[in-house]
Amino acid sequence: MNTQAETIKPNIVNGINVDDLMALLACVEQDASKGKTNWRVTTSWQGQTRSRSEVSGFGIGDQKVPRRFSFDIDEPCELGGSNAHANPQEHLIAALNACMTVGYVAQCAIRGITLEQLEIETEGEIDLRGFLGIDSNVPPGYESLGYIVLIKGDGTEEQFAEIHDAVMATSPNFYNLANAVLLKPTLVVD
Repeated sequence: MNTQAETIKPNIVNGINVDDLMALLACVEQDASKGKTNWRVTTSWQGQTRSRSEVSGFGIGDQKVPRRFSFDIDEPCELGGSNAHANPQEHLIAALNACMTVGYVAQCAIRGITLEQLEIETEGEIDLRGFLGIDSNVPPGYESLGYIVLIKGDGTEEQFAEIHDAVMATSPNFYNLANAVLLKPTLVVD
């Protein structure tokens, strides 16, 4: 007779606790309010073109989850910066890539597919005539972004195609960049 309590090991695939992920899915399916999240970042000017963005937490359901992160942003010397950090466009693209990466890893984990490699390369062009206010007919941002996903693991080509479609259908940042997000600006002059 075994006197030691048996420990149930979680189902971990690609570093994702699939049991926890499935429990979250079931919880949100049962009560949609548990799936509501709130994200906030405060950015302050640090001189020249540098800024620091601070994260103090996020909300999920009725919980406030404290988190402490800060990251600095700058521009290349050619755009007036000191080139000390990645610029806002690089952060935007990185946020898209990172969000989709989470999607690929989680979608693979749910299906029991072990990843060996995942890389997403995204690029786009911005015409500075729009940003600099030289030509009002030139958009100041990206008109399109192209990306390539390099994925390798023990899934089939069909499984990876299904996962690719699922990521495009469920990635928040893919959605945010593919669809117009209503911005509600407020200016407070101190």
